Amino acid sequence: MGSFKIQGGCRLSGEIVPQGAKNEAMQIICAALLTEEKVQITNLPDIRDINKLLDLIKNMGAAVNRISSHEVCIEARNIDFDYFESGGFGKEASQLRGSVMIIGPLLARFGKAYMPKPGGDKIGRRRLDTHVIGLQKLGATFDYMHDKVTEASAPKGLHGTYMLLDEASVTGTANIVMAASLAEGTTTIFNAACEPYLVQLCKMLVGMGAQIEGIGSNLLTIHGVKTLHGISHRLLSDMIEVGSFIGMAAMTGSELTIRNAGIAQLGMIPDVFRKIGIRMEYRGDDIYIPEQSHYEVETFMDGGILTIADAPWPGFTPDLISIVLVVATQAKGTVLIHQKMFESRLFFVDKLIDMGAQIILCDPHRANVIGLDKIHALRGTKMISPDIRAGVALLIAAMSAEGESIIENIEQIDRGYERIEERLNPIGAKIERI
Repeated sequence: MGSFKIQGGCRLSGEIVPQGAKNEAMQIICAALLTEEKVQITNLPDIRDINKLLDLIKNMGAAVNRISSHEVCIEARNIDFDYFESGGFGKEASQLRGSVMIIGPLLARFGKAYMPKPGGDKIGRRRLDTHVIGLQKLGATFDYMHDKVTEASAPKGLHGTYMLLDEASVTGTANIVMAASLAEGTTTIFNAACEPYLVQLCKMLVGMGAQIEGIGSNLLTIHGVKTLHGISHRLLSDMIEVGSFIGMAAMTGSELTIRNAGIAQLGMIPDVFRKIGIRMEYRGDDIYIPEQSHYEVETFMDGGILTIADAPWPGFTPDLISIVLVVATQAKGTVLIHQKMFESRLFFVDKLIDMGAQIILCDPHRANVIGLDKIHALRGTKMISPDIRAGVALLIAAMSAEGESIIENIEQIDRGYERIEERLNPIGAKIERI
């Protein structure tokens, strides 16, 4: 198990380019299974979860040509269904959350699929009901097999229907949209997720020959087609990395330019950081964050304490709640962080309290952060990364702290952030992988 040794108190200066979007890449790779033709993906992040998903697709029988660390060509002409009944499939697929999105494409194209119990971050219950119920409404049946693998089948094919999703699940919506694109007839999905990455998936499918209406809204209409063809697709910049770098610059009092930030797809992310006092400028598609000796939290118009809560898009993404919480520890003022969607995501705050942060964990979903206004710096300490986003939040805390910190279990960080120390050290960080 690897660790980071961080020397705190270093300021960053210069430019950094965000990686390609991890969450979009997961969907796009799975969508390549919808056609036997070549699908080329560029701006691919070279991270653990993406590499594991590509290995999984390759073991399924698809030809995976890694042209470079950031470009891949997938040709899923042949699929080896014997592999799904092997112990290897259950073990490999259960190591990442995105593996659940292979079901929709395989069901649509071949009439059968196998669903593992997916892995991913341990941030609370992450149910699969939306996936299963949506595919069942299209005509699929599910039977539990062995080794936590479930067989899905649609011997008579999938058929379009109307459905109201019980939650606006991003991966659930993606799975259903991919399946419906090759189903017979018309599918209408209400309460669909509408994140930029879902929009990207729909645009890619249209480019492959799918017929989808309502892209970007929570009401999607998909007219099924017989076949889809190949395409070349470029991923967006990762909005979670962009938000992480905004918070990192403010927390360390650094002057930083985030190049090619994809501002049009960031939604309310910049506005939430502005609410806790972080200044920034847009320069084309770049974000410039000036050096700030301190930043002050806004209050509500009636003087009430600012509350930052996550919500389905276009609300504030839950993947940045951990980052905002850490940045608020050195703001001037108080913030109530309300993590509504996952009940275990705030449990990392005990490590911040050990570093000197003033945080009251009210319950599994709410934390009251009393900012130190940089009058008292956090203290370096030893800690363990519990998940991807909390891991980077702890890294940001360690970079701003006095003294040396050790973060263990950095494999969690590597799952979502590409060689983070190699990208931060040239602009002033002191992070050593040990």
